Amino acid sequence: MDHSPQAWGRPRDDIYGSYNPSYLPYNKGGYQAHANGQPNTHTQSPIVTGTSVIAIKFKSGVVIAADNLASYGSLARFTDVKRLKPFNKKAVVGFGGDVSDMQYLDRLLSSLDVQENYSNGASGDLDDETENRAMMSAKNLHTYLSKVMYKRRTDFNPLWNALLVAGLDEKSTPFLAFADLLGTTYSSPTLATGFGAHLAQPIMRRAVPDEEASQKLEREKAVELVKQCMKVLFYRDARSMNVYSMAVIDENGVDLKEDIKLEAESWAFAEGIKGYGTQTV
Repeated sequence: MDHSPQAWGRPRDDIYGSYNPSYLPYNKGGYQAHANGQPNTHTQSPIVTGTSVIAIKFKSGVVIAADNLASYGSLARFTDVKRLKPFNKKAVVGFGGDVSDMQYLDRLLSSLDVQENYSNGASGDLDDETENRAMMSAKNLHTYLSKVMYKRRTDFNPLWNALLVAGLDEKSTPFLAFADLLGTTYSSPTLATGFGAHLAQPIMRRAVPDEEASQKLEREKAVELVKQCMKVLFYRDARSMNVYSMAVIDENGVDLKEDIKLEAESWAFAEGIKGYGTQTV
């Protein structure tokens, strides 16, 4: 028996027109995407991905870093992918996960930035204090991105990313928060995505166990901690590389440095690892 909608009892075609099959699959005479008649599907797993993003708060701002590698599975395919995206003078977004979804979010944020600039007027017409008050803070940006992620999750078409939003809130105090593909959000004085959550977080938490400690941390010490974490990640995470980007956000704006190379690399420590190389146990 033919259960196709075209075969159901309905008014005559010569009076009411022929049945519109546009929403049907190809094998039923329609125009839907899948020739095998399967329903439309969304990304079920990321393809080209970036690994860890790490960030730490200090007394007047936030330091955030991510390497420049995008991996195609286990292949180190693209070595110049910048995964830190400044939004304005108050916020930087760090992207882990799928690179194509990162590019989509980057275009979305560029559009939002244009809208914000139009709604706030030309910056030359405002004094610095008024401009800073009108500028979208990192906290507001994080709220916006978390809603975008949650909306896509409820559409069963998630953006396969883990995001860190670093910068200053509306009171110009340091702000750091996380959002993922499910719309899950939380904040902490130290945050990391990917393998960084296992390898870098212990190092950062040793120095900054709570908010009170972050308020005493100097900028130089925070930068050194992040550099140390990036070196550990290069040694221990097979999906990382020795070139990375780092941004410092404070009351002076965003100081973004790209293509930073790890210093004083040495694999001498590996000889003491059981099972490394040709050593016998």
